[in-house]
Amino acid sequence: MNTVILIGVPGAGKSTVGVILAKTLGMNFIDTDIAIQERTGKLLQELIDEKGADEFLKIEENTVLSLDADNTVIATGGSVVLSDRAMNYLKSKGIVLYLDISFEEMVRRLNDITSRGIVLFRGQGLSDMYDQRSPLYEKYADIRVDCSDGDFERILDTIVGEIKKACGG
Repeated sequence: MNTVILIGVPGAGKSTVGVILAKTLGMNFIDTDIAIQERTGKLLQELIDEKGADEFLKIEENTVLSLDADNTVIATGGSVVLSDRAMNYLKSKGIVLYLDISFEEMVRRLNDITSRGIVLFRGQGLSDMYDQRSPLYEKYADIRVDCSDGDFERILDTIVGEIKKACGG
């Protein structure tokens, strides 16, 4: 295992956990949302507003497919699971961890969804998004970690232990 991929709904803690996990494991760190912003020169919400959800998903997929991800913890955008190509590519690179939180916890953590850069399709609310994506996170995950309590020390200990188990050590 030389790459760890973090997936989960917006607000699950992928970026926060990812930075600390990378330091703990002595790995590099990539946040795909930041990579998209650097690549396009625009904030995520600007891209979604200007291009629409479908075009944003293509940009996200292309960004993920272009990653050089050896010895890296990758924090993905919550919508990456909507792309089979991107997820199959990521799964081929390493171990996929699903940072799982309840719908209620997601809503509590998302302060201002209008500027957050969350991909919602026309007529879709947060509960629809959660219901659509949760089975996809389960489908692609090698390991599921409950992150609803927000106890990052426990979450990191759990993740490191699960990675060691998965890698036979």
